Amino acid sequence: MAEHLEMTTGSVLDILIYVFDRYMLVEAPAVPRREHLARDLEHAGFAPAKVERALDWLTDLAFGPERESPAAACAQERGVRVFSDGELMRLSTECRGLLLRLEGARVLTAQQREIVIERMLALDADEPDTEQLKWVVLMVLSSQPGCELAVERLGGLMLEASVNAPH
Repeated sequence: MAEHLEMTTGSVLDILIYVFDRYMLVEAPAVPRREHLARDLEHAGFAPAKVERALDWLTDLAFGPERESPAAACAQERGVRVFSDGELMRLSTECRGLLLRLEGARVLTAQQREIVIERMLALDADEPDTEQLKWVVLMVLSSQPGCELAVERLGGLMLEASVNAPH
C-alpha cells in the first residue's frame, strides 16, 4: 500500500524513468499510443495530471523545435555557453559543471546540451540535481539515432565518478 501511495505522488521525472525503463531499455513492443500509455501509467498509480505533463514532456523531446541531425550537430564548432539568469537560478553549479564535463568528454554535442537544458527546465523541479540531470541526458541521447557511443561514454563516466567518489 505504501508503494502505491508513493507512486501517486511521483514526480514527472519518476513517470519518465518508469516509461524509459519499461519501454526503452528492454526489447519491448512498440510504445503504445498516448491514450493507452496514459491509462497504463494511471493504472500503475501515477496521478493523471502528472501523467499528462510527463507525456507532454516526451512529446516535446520527440517533436520539439526543429532539431539538426546528430551528424550535423557533431560538426559544430565548440564555443562558450553563457547561462541566462533563469538558468543560473534553476540549474545548480553541480548541474552546470556536469553539463560542461559531458560536453568536454564529447558525450554531448552543443545541440544536445541545449536540448538537455531545455528538458531539465521543463521538469519544473524545485531544485534539479545531478541525478535528475543524468536521467535527462540518458533520455535525450537515447531519443536520437546514432548516439550509442555517447550513451556508452556516459555510462563509463558515471561509473568512474561513483568509483572515485569519497567514501
